[in-house]
Amino acid sequence: MGVSASLGGLLGGIFKGNDTGESTRQQYAGVVTAINRLEPTMAALSDTELREKTFALKERASQGESLDSLLPEAFAVVREASKRVLGLRPFDVQLIGGMVLHKGEIAEMRTGEGKTLVAILPAYLNALSGKGVHVVTVNDYLARRDCEWVGQVPRFLGLKVGLIQQNMTSEQRRENYLCDITYVTNSELDEVDSILIDEARTPLIISGTAEKPSDAYYKAAKIAAAFERDIHYTVDEKQKTVLLTEQGYEDAEEILDVKDLYDPREQWASYLLNAIKAKELFLKDVNYIIRGKEVLIVDEFTGRVMQGRRWSDGLHQAVEAKEGLPIQNETITLASISYQNFFLQFPKLCGMTGTAATESTEFESIYKLKVTIVPTNKPMIRKDESDVVFRATNGKWQAVVVEISRMNKTGRPVLVGTTSVEQSDSLSMQLQEAGIPHEVLNAKPENVEREAEIVAQSGRLGAVTIATNMAGRGTDIILGGNAEFIARLKLREMLMPRVVQPAGGVFVSVKKPPPMKTWKVNEKLFPCKLSSKNTKLAEEAVELAVNTWGKKSLSELEAEELLSYSCEKGPAQDEVIAKLRSAFLEIVKEYKAYTEEERKQVVAAGGLHVVGTERHESRRIDNQLRGRSGRQGDPGSSRFFLSLEDNIFRIFGGDRIQGLMRAFRVEDLPIESKMLTKALDEAQRKVENYFFDIRKQLFEYDEVLNSQRDRVYTERRRALMSDNLQSLIIEYAELTMDDILEANIGSDAPKESWDLEKLIAKVQQYCYLLNDLTPDLLSSECSSYEDLQDYLRRHGREAYLQKRDMVEKQAEGLRGYAQRDPLIEYKLEGYNLFLDMMEQIRRNVIYSIYQFQPVMVKKDKEDESDKIVTNGRSRNQKPDAVGAGESSSSVASPQASV
Repeated sequence: MGVSASLGGLLGGIFKGNDTGESTRQQYAGVVTAINRLEPTMAALSDTELREKTFALKERASQGESLDSLLPEAFAVVREASKRVLGLRPFDVQLIGGMVLHKGEIAEMRTGEGKTLVAILPAYLNALSGKGVHVVTVNDYLARRDCEWVGQVPRFLGLKVGLIQQNMTSEQRRENYLCDITYVTNSELDEVDSILIDEARTPLIISGTAEKPSDAYYKAAKIAAAFERDIHYTVDEKQKTVLLTEQGYEDAEEILDVKDLYDPREQWASYLLNAIKAKELFLKDVNYIIRGKEVLIVDEFTGRVMQGRRWSDGLHQAVEAKEGLPIQNETITLASISYQNFFLQFPKLCGMTGTAATESTEFESIYKLKVTIVPTNKPMIRKDESDVVFRATNGKWQAVVVEISRMNKTGRPVLVGTTSVEQSDSLSMQLQEAGIPHEVLNAKPENVEREAEIVAQSGRLGAVTIATNMAGRGTDIILGGNAEFIARLKLREMLMPRVVQPAGGVFVSVKKPPPMKTWKVNEKLFPCKLSSKNTKLAEEAVELAVNTWGKKSLSELEAEELLSYSCEKGPAQDEVIAKLRSAFLEIVKEYKAYTEEERKQVVAAGGLHVVGTERHESRRIDNQLRGRSGRQGDPGSSRFFLSLEDNIFRIFGGDRIQGLMRAFRVEDLPIESKMLTKALDEAQRKVENYFFDIRKQLFEYDEVLNSQRDRVYTERRRALMSDNLQSLIIEYAELTMDDILEANIGSDAPKESWDLEKLIAKVQQYCYLLNDLTPDLLSSECSSYEDLQDYLRRHGREAYLQKRDMVEKQAEGLRGYAQRDPLIEYKLEGYNLFLDMMEQIRRNVIYSIYQFQPVMVKKDKEDESDKIVTNGRSRNQKPDAVGAGESSSSVASPQASV
């Protein structure tokens, strides 16, 4: 990468993205020219000839030709296919974005510059090598939307395109992961910063369940409710921690009638501290919502419900107890990895976002990814007006309502960004009182269902939309309304209720099925009443679909996929798809006549106006909200309304903000001051640095485990993939015997001091089958080893993996050391635990295998299957450490030292 481009990425962070990307344009100009020269050649090809280009390029890649040399032709093929299938011709700047991604860098592209389409270019090119490409996004909806929409292009070109969704079975997932290009979410990289930066504080966890007494949670919740802040406990909002005071300890011990809250047998301290956290730091309609009898986490970055996620270490149960809901089992961690190290497992990583420059340092220091600013296709003319700051929250919200009302009278659409469900509901009530029609987009179930339609109409004349955290919403706001999207919703409304089978009876991997789905769309969304001609055309197409596919016979996923094919452009072979597609295109044409006219009126009024109501923990998220306006050279504007009582300034503002609050007494007059703006910027930078430090520290600690994790999983794969486990088990047996010999005899001990009885007892404790084994017996009984061989193959893997997982879990844990560098101590302790663990795995495999001695085979009368009768020893029994004393009936833990 050129020095100028990398400096552009760095300086973009300092000067808030003033770099327009011209240096990047010049850097890639030669390759863009080469791609453009191929355009007439590609345009002359038939659909079949264009598709055959894929196989020709694949062949050249398999012969050793580099992907870089195939790039101009591959990009030209994708551009032509996109023109034919989507009706979209990727601009030169989108080609540049694709090249930046292919190099394994972060492309900063403004909102509306077509990032979703850009992803197809490097995805297609890299799929030619025969290795899978994963396109990662932040949720199931966006993954499905991208797969259905731009996924048409690689499908048209003969590649297999897969999709991973939450409710898929393991078999379906495996099948989709084997595709050339797979769309997937990070919870199970458009807006790459949301995944790599925001969620880097969240570990990816594989968990099981552990039962804990629910009474303790309810009892702790009652005590927490009765306790008073700063008397019984203190709260640190910045660190998100709570501490009991001396009085809190005494009162809690008296109420619970215990001598020590930290008694390991009951651990009341953890229950109580979690209950206080749930009371003070985890607020309803801010951090979570309640749906039915479930507490659902709201993602602080996107404002969406994080389906299937639960807070760990008993915190989720504490929130359930606070709300008086049934306590669900606690999850226990079986395996975890930080997002940073998970993504670093990929040999090639790249991503796109509208706002990467502000975090270019972090992308480079942790992920080794350079940020390159890609120029916009048309100049950006949005006006970002200066912040309006109030002393108190009340004044701020009054001013927001006045601003919305003022814009609404001119017909300009308004998008209002809030940071919590609670705020959006409160503002909604104020707008209702003011008589301003509006839509609300937040994590509440009644709004989530309508998310796509709400966003699709946000750019219409006079529309007012309140959205909780627009980051990662994914759908562009098109001035005048999105005719194609609205036409699809119309067809969906008519088709889905007739072909989708009712919920229930379909396998889902989540515990509870989602609420009953409705496809009814608000009539106000449609720009006009559909003509009788097009209504009839759509009804006939739906009737044909029902007769062909069957009434209410499809799963929702299958129906959505068929609908997405129906809403594509280009010829269709299937009669039903062709009929639905014909109806769809006619509806689009009818709606477009109205949306294009409305677009002219919105542009004349000044475009979309964005209102921010609080600064986020990062300038990048503020910029994402602003970036919803002014897409593709459209007019627009943005303004933030702030209060000194906002969380970010209250928690991180320090003495300077407190001094300003005392100086300004009037609540509803805006404060204008250079010193104030500087103080607010400083507070925001403090937050960014604080969370960057947390992520960096998490990464450093996880790095210690990472090399060990790789070694363990290499061993695990060796066992899983091995066709002949015998050699692995013999290797482990030899090493175990070495350990026993060294521990009980010692290599330096003279022969006369050997305690052979002790040695034989220890050998027999580990290898039960050796009790009667002599050289003579072994040679005479050799034929029976063929029977044991089958046993080793079938049960060797199970024993090995069971022991490995159990011991690895026991080896997890972090030691705290006073007056020492905890990271250094963590590395030393982690290394020693790791060596112990690997030795324990070897010994436990041998011990487990020899505990089962086949005696006879019986036929079970009920299922007629063969049963192996064991020698009666428990499979969970563990050996003494190799150097322990005499064998006894009391079995020691495998953690005992050698």
